[in-house]
Amino acid sequence: MEPNQEEKKSNNKILLLLLALLFVGNATFAYLWWQEKNRANTVVVEKQEVIVERDNVKADLLSLQQEYATLQTSDKSLQADLEAKKAEIAELIIQAEKHKDDAYIISKLRRETQTLRKIMQHYVVEIDSLNTLNKTVIAEKEKIAVDLNKEKVKTTQLSKDKDVLQSTVNMGSILKAENPTVKGVKFKSGGKKEVETTKASRVERLKVSFVLGENKIAKRGVKPVYVRLTSPDGKEICKSADEGNMVKFNGSKGYFAAKQDVNYKNEEVAVDVLCPSPTGFLPGKYLVDIICDDVIVGQTSIMLK
Repeated sequence: MEPNQEEKKSNNKILLLLLALLFVGNATFAYLWWQEKNRANTVVVEKQEVIVERDNVKADLLSLQQEYATLQTSDKSLQADLEAKKAEIAELIIQAEKHKDDAYIISKLRRETQTLRKIMQHYVVEIDSLNTLNKTVIAEKEKIAVDLNKEKVKTTQLSKDKDVLQSTVNMGSILKAENPTVKGVKFKSGGKKEVETTKASRVERLKVSFVLGENKIAKRGVKPVYVRLTSPDGKEICKSADEGNMVKFNGSKGYFAAKQDVNYKNEEVAVDVLCPSPTGFLPGKYLVDIICDDVIVGQTSIMLK
């Protein structure tokens, strides 16, 4: 074989080798480019998925925030826990916005959101229980208030009945001066003999006579009986115008002309009271009030000439 032919064959082999190497190189480059393209596409898809998940988590957090805002309770401890959870949700929303490209943080936020929702469901049950309990307590309190009001009304009525009964007893225990009479008298034989007279200038005393009637519910014992005299000129006859000569009667006070202690034993007892006048007696009509236990128990009058 000639040298030129040998050289030509050798060159062809080298050319074929180069072509094979070029083909392999292009194929390798194409494969690497395809892989890089797929990886880039995967990264873009993953990033988009993270953003979508972030948006979903943020939406869930905003919804959860509104749901927590509707929870209210009068229990201070429970309300403090709710406020803490609201603050935690607000912070998670900030984190979701700050780490929108971080798949790990977004995944963590998703788990925390789910946990907070479960906790919220527990709070809802607890608040409902407290509200039910509060309604029961309020109902019982209202019932107690009604019962207390009924008892108060009943007690008030009993008190009124007692007062009425006591008033009735008090009225029933008031003594009465039965058949009261009054006459003018003059004394003779050194004061041993009484002579009745209606002539004012001759009257030395007005003698008031009556019977304290029987009363089984009146208080027994010594009772001071007072006689009040009102003269024709409207003045009260008394020994002297000082406090010691005043007596209470029917809510008022006045001067008495004479006083006599009577030992009362719930039986009839006759009483005579002699009433003097320091300035003498004037002609005209005299009014007589008989007073016992601060009450006027009898009245009469006399006309002196």
